[in-house]
Amino acid sequence: MTADPRRIALVTARVARNVDEDLPPLLAVLQARHPAVELVDWDDPAVDWTRFGLCLLRSPWDYTQRLPEFLAWVERAGRATRLLNPAGVVRWNVDKHYLGELARQGVDVVPSHYIEPGDDAVAGVEAYLSAQPEDELVVKPTVGAGSRDAQRHDRGQREAVLAHVRRLQARGATALLQPYLARVDEQGETALLFFDGRFSHAIRKGPLLRRGEEATRALFAPEHITPRTPDAAELALAERVLAAIPFGTLLYARVDLIRAADGSPCLLELELTEPSVFLAHAAGSAEAFAAAILRRL
Repeated sequence: MTADPRRIALVTARVARNVDEDLPPLLAVLQARHPAVELVDWDDPAVDWTRFGLCLLRSPWDYTQRLPEFLAWVERAGRATRLLNPAGVVRWNVDKHYLGELARQGVDVVPSHYIEPGDDAVAGVEAYLSAQPEDELVVKPTVGAGSRDAQRHDRGQREAVLAHVRRLQARGATALLQPYLARVDEQGETALLFFDGRFSHAIRKGPLLRRGEEATRALFAPEHITPRTPDAAELALAERVLAAIPFGTLLYARVDLIRAADGSPCLLELELTEPSVFLAHAAGSAEAFAAAILRRL
């Protein structure tokens, strides 16, 4: 098949095709307006990416377990076609070291402490505990999605915390330690969705990490999602976060916020690579996303 500058690929993965709840509504709206749309697995060796005028990263959700392979594909696809979001954004966003960068720019971020693969785990854990007063903390890898390998610990369970950090280090991963902010148990998280830099809608995620539960090994942890109207402080912080990133206006972005002990919002994660965008929870959002995609053609 010859190249078609109007052809769009929605990029997913075999393991995600049946669990990405955004794919059916987005595909339906796009195909109604623009028939040249295909659903494609990112790692399918038979795909010629030069056939497409635009490739939209939707749900390549096995990438965290295959990161070098995925990033190599991102570079190839970015040279062959217009990848959205672009390869440079993906490289920056797949590793949560970006939280430290945003914090240094003055963005309100959940305090984040990194223990690198070659670091002394004991010294790293003690440095975190001496700096953070909260009773509980979360340990997770800096490269991860869907709460995979994330676990909630009591600060008094030093051996469990150390064991978790060392498991991550043993596989070459950086451990990220953050305080568990207790307001999430009542208020959950707020995820704000932006298309082409414009706020579209928001949802509430219920708390994902239960006390005493092992870290999930599944593709992602089950989530309880409901619509939410963000308040002025959440909207303002989300806009400051997007203004701080070094990439200009992106086709899509999801800003995940939780409340600090004093009630103020702070950034938990910034999803610019392959986020769920929760189209089923906001009337008209599939149409808004599709319109933003088609404008990029």
